[in-house]
Amino acid sequence: MQWMSPKEYEKMNQKASPPTPVWKTVPMAFLFGGIICTIGQLCSMLYQNLGADLETASASTSITLIFLAALLTGLNVFDKIAKIGGAGCLVPITGFSNAVVSPALEFKAEGLVLGLGAKMFVIAGPVIVYGITASVIYGILCRLFGW
Repeated sequence: MQWMSPKEYEKMNQKASPPTPVWKTVPMAFLFGGIICTIGQLCSMLYQNLGADLETASASTSITLIFLAALLTGLNVFDKIAKIGGAGCLVPITGFSNAVVSPALEFKAEGLVLGLGAKMFVIAGPVIVYGITASVIYGILCRLFGW
């Protein structure tokens, strides 16, 4: 077996990967990210107008955005939106919801425990571990240095 040199691999990779039309993808990401954030702001204002305080409205807005992203993922709509909106659809909370629901749906045929339960956090698991670890380290540093 003959190994490929890094230059040969790079050439093959460039040939197989079409260039990204940045002039199109960046504005679409900005637009879709803005739409998602606007929906979040509208939800927050709605909950506050219904009598919720700011903290409750913020939590309710997060729950609403997570639910909507999970629902759209389950209905196979989120992927179609993300194909157009690109990185703008990965606004942290909706992207994270999609990252948890997608593998869960993909592996549900393997059963509740070995499929759904074991594979649900395949994509999101490292993010959760990193977030918890970083927050623990930050908490220890705050405690030690009185921040």
